[in-house]
Amino acid sequence: MARGQLIRSTVATTVGAVRGLRDLDAPTPCAEYDVRALVEHMLTWGPALAGAGRKVVVPPGEDVRVGDDWAAGLEAVLDDVAAAWSDDGAWQGTTHMGGPMEMPADLVGGMVLGEVLVHGWDLGRASGQRPEWDDDVLEFALDEVAKTADQGRAMGMYSAEVVVPDGASTVDRLLGLTGRDPRWKP
Repeated sequence: MARGQLIRSTVATTVGAVRGLRDLDAPTPCAEYDVRALVEHMLTWGPALAGAGRKVVVPPGEDVRVGDDWAAGLEAVLDDVAAAWSDDGAWQGTTHMGGPMEMPADLVGGMVLGEVLVHGWDLGRASGQRPEWDDDVLEFALDEVAKTADQGRAMGMYSAEVVVPDGASTVDRLLGLTGRDPRWKP
């Protein structure tokens, strides 16, 4: 599956999880966020993630607060991220992710895909859903997260790795790398 298709598939599953949300005050597997705070995080950073795919520096927005139409707003932000990263050119050369530092575009694209997938899982699990991504998406995301997991932990983006059993599923291994317990329940 081409990378543009991978990001579209990732977003589609995450949007499905967003549509299933009912309680903005529910805890999430991402310990620092409840559902409301995680949605606000995604709304705040979404334009910067899309901008990176278009090779345009878009700083993260002011902290975006959840309003009455938050679900439609988040879906639009995620669709824009998918549109930006669906172009093969988005993955070539260098880009910026919300700041002045240039990074390889394929590395940033992998980070974006991982961010959308992991936070989609967070939101899904917070509402008792079990989002499922295609195997191609999960394999790609696992490879990408593995490249940056140590750096993510050093920067405070990920918690300590959660050790998963031998033979664990791809999604469980991916979640463990990001410091999430795949067995987490609300």
